[in-house]
Amino acid sequence: MQAKYNTAVIFAGGKSSRMGTDKALLPFGGHNSMAEYLCQKLTKIFQNVYISAKSDKFDFSPTVIIDNYEQSSPMVGLVSIFETIDYDEIFIISVDSPLITQEIIDMLYKNASEHINADAIIATSPDGIEPMCGIYRRTIYPLAKKYLNDDMHQLMKLLKNSTTEYLEFGSNKEFLNLNSPDQYEIAIAKY
Repeated sequence: MQAKYNTAVIFAGGKSSRMGTDKALLPFGGHNSMAEYLCQKLTKIFQNVYISAKSDKFDFSPTVIIDNYEQSSPMVGLVSIFETIDYDEIFIISVDSPLITQEIIDMLYKNASEHINADAIIATSPDGIEPMCGIYRRTIYPLAKKYLNDDMHQLMKLLKNSTTEYLEFGSNKEFLNLNSPDQYEIAIAKY
């Protein structure tokens, strides 16, 4: 089956402080790690799947985009991605959101096709804005780079000061972030 979309990047460079261990490397869904599970899932939807991280820490063979900066934040990952790969539109998802569905991705891309001048198309759920689930376009890079140079790392501020379209979803289940051991245990019991 032909992949529907061009490029996805899984963010796996966080500190995992609440989990107490690197959540990207925790087993999930019959795979050795959440990173591998999500990579396999997205490979069916995207032609190119990358992982953004501080190092290649994985026991499978993904294409890893290593952060270009010492700090650890999604802003570092975002800037490093646009500095490393040459795509104008990238779907971004956090490694701790393995329950994302193709239906949500399809809806985001449909919205993106209707808002060709937006810098980002971002999902929202009953929990609020989901900045680590959306489509980012290269047009957001100059402001992201400026913020990084100014040591500002909040994606929410970047989105607020860019041309951002928000797409509302009625459920938060697919956006569940597995940040703590309790959330992880609940998720692996169900999936």
